[in-house]
Amino acid sequence: MIVSERYLTYLASLEQEEIPVLAEIEKEAIESFVPIIRKDTQHFMKLLMQMLQPEKILEVGTAVGFSALLMSYANPKPCEITTIENYEPRIPIALENFKRGGKEDCIHLLQGDAADILPTLEDSYDVIFMDAAKGQYPAFLPYLKERMHAGSVLVTDNILQEGDLLESHYAIERRDRTIHKRMREYLRLLTQDEDFVCSILPVGDGLAVCTMK
Repeated sequence: MIVSERYLTYLASLEQEEIPVLAEIEKEAIESFVPIIRKDTQHFMKLLMQMLQPEKILEVGTAVGFSALLMSYANPKPCEITTIENYEPRIPIALENFKRGGKEDCIHLLQGDAADILPTLEDSYDVIFMDAAKGQYPAFLPYLKERMHAGSVLVTDNILQEGDLLESHYAIERRDRTIHKRMREYLRLLTQDEDFVCSILPVGDGLAVCTMK
């Protein structure tokens, strides 16, 4: 937890009532132990959609479709969302949720490994939201850059790993050290890239927000 529970509870009390279908999908995901974006990350993404009003969005990591639906609902303009998911049991759930939300015509799910799909994409995207296999982020980044233009925004979720990223490599459990190393590498690549202006925000489990110059 990056910020206190009291702080998050208070901020949640200020929010407008959620869209019913989103509230239902969120409840089902929590009950099924499916990770979805946290409340404060949801609030940030809603604000980003209102500010940028993107026409084309790429999401890496669909899960059950909650964040794609949230972005679609929050965007004041009609938009096209391409989302990638590799975990087969969640794919039919996401597709059904897109139908439940009336968004099956504007949210397109690509099934398979992002490492295989990203090099095949040809569109340019206004917003890219990445919430997938953390250890693959450094490998994904060159392909994401190719799909961005001046003013595109890349948002990466869960970059602080419940605070573990701040710890020494040797303080991390051995099984988590590869992800720890690669996430640090990813953040170094982002923040040192002269094509980006980046900010690391203590929102949710940490967000890296970068815009292309």
